[in-house]
Amino acid sequence: MNLAKLNDIAAATKEKCKNKKRVCVCAGAACISSGAIQTLDSMKKIVKEKGLDKTVDVIPVGCIGACHQGPLVKILPDETIYQKITPAEAALIAEKHLAKNEVVKSLLFATGAGKESPVNSNETDFFKKQRKVVLETCGNINPESIEDYIAVGGYQALYNILSTLSQEEVIAEVKAGGLRGRGGAGFPTGLKWEMVHRYINSTKYVVCNGDEGDPGAFMDRSVLEGDPHRILEGMAIAGYAVGAQKGYIYVRAEYPLAIKRLETAIKQARVQGLLGDKIFETDFNFDIEIRIGAGAFVCGEETALLASIEGKRGTPRPRPPYPAESGLWGKPTLINNVETFANIPKLILIGGKEFASVGTQKSAGTKVFALAGKIMNTGLVEVPMGITLREIIFEIGGGIPGGKKFKAAQTGGPSGGCIPESHLDTPVDYESLGALGTIMGSGGMIIMDETSCMVDVARYFMDFCMNESCGKCVPCRVGTKQMFDLLNKICTGQGSPADLALLEELAPYVRETSLCGLGMTAPNPLMSTLRYFREEYMAHINDHWCPAGVCKMEPAAQLAEAHS
Repeated sequence: MNLAKLNDIAAATKEKCKNKKRVCVCAGAACISSGAIQTLDSMKKIVKEKGLDKTVDVIPVGCIGACHQGPLVKILPDETIYQKITPAEAALIAEKHLAKNEVVKSLLFATGAGKESPVNSNETDFFKKQRKVVLETCGNINPESIEDYIAVGGYQALYNILSTLSQEEVIAEVKAGGLRGRGGAGFPTGLKWEMVHRYINSTKYVVCNGDEGDPGAFMDRSVLEGDPHRILEGMAIAGYAVGAQKGYIYVRAEYPLAIKRLETAIKQARVQGLLGDKIFETDFNFDIEIRIGAGAFVCGEETALLASIEGKRGTPRPRPPYPAESGLWGKPTLINNVETFANIPKLILIGGKEFASVGTQKSAGTKVFALAGKIMNTGLVEVPMGITLREIIFEIGGGIPGGKKFKAAQTGGPSGGCIPESHLDTPVDYESLGALGTIMGSGGMIIMDETSCMVDVARYFMDFCMNESCGKCVPCRVGTKQMFDLLNKICTGQGSPADLALLEELAPYVRETSLCGLGMTAPNPLMSTLRYFREEYMAHINDHWCPAGVCKMEPAAQLAEAHS
């Protein structure tokens, strides 16, 4: 592969699509589960039967974002999205929109109750406040076509760095962009790359952490399914910067579609000479393999993930040494998550300074969130850092269904915390969320209304952490079990003030003495719900009453008799 060939592929693909409408049928996991493949097949058949195939291309695409309204069909270049499209309705769209350029208003993506849906979906409440960087081509290109990716500028960033920048200059650009790791901790990406670069070793590795295990999270899954070449390009750029020749993508087995599309993308990139030896006719060699995880949540922790790639049991080890010094098979290893790598091609193309112009001073760029729970618009959104929770939940998310009252937003998964209504105007960035007792996490955002019991929420996440603990260290193995038992007592009306005091005593011990992040952060949902919803704990303990009506309490009389 050279620049001329890359440009030829881009030009030929654009020419093929010139003056054509592109029908993008969402083939992400959520839409597939609601019948998208049948819609896709039907649309292809109808377009051919009506003789529209000379002016219309029908393709599968990745997640368009509005998962609650799938199957989704997007018409380009019109930017029109139709929702809940069955095979029968696909025929209507072909007959009206594709053949006569008449919008089918009854099927337009709905922006909210009582509002007329705009023809251009970017003008809807759901999309107009979003800022697409990671997801800029997801939903617009065929994820199984390398030509589609190249046509929208794919692999141009890789060529640029190999032809014009030194390793140090690439790292400097990433540092200038202010990109922080999107896996949860928010460690500065450029600094991590610099650390791996500085260690002298003939063998280094780049690892992409795709082990997305948080309940309610599907950001990385959607990116891998919808734009896999973006991850390969980001990893190759990282490989050049740190001096690595081999990369691994660790994906959980529960993501079969992501694995399939990654396998296809890797094969295509190798055929085109974009992975392998002498990439872009330079001395840079880099290849990527997939490793499939068995679904252990603890393997999201970097040292446990490395152990799993090596074929060992996925358990964490003490640090230091950190993976940057001694990682995969004892060699310097760079580990970033899917979303972090997905930011890299754009950062390189526009430059670190422009990339950092979006977001806040300490939290640059955008963040992808998976909206789930008690919210009107569930799905995938990408917003600039610094946007408020209120904007995400009530403008993009459409608010709380059924006229119910908002109660809390849970961010960061089992490692995060719950944010109450009084902090809805908090900007979403690493420091602001940390001050509230939660974390950004990988991007799960679960919304709860007045029917949610916060004590039960804490119990749910503690149960998850207890079951997912690898058992290697006592604080996590024993501490999470003890805390779960105490929370269970409170939820069933058997708790006492002494139990609550013991919970508050145990939590810091588990947080400060556990071996890895799973145990260190396991108390977070408990501590945040105690901080903001303590009255619910006291109602369970003192009044044997669950204000939300969720917990099955034993009658006080029975408890008194049992304790006498």
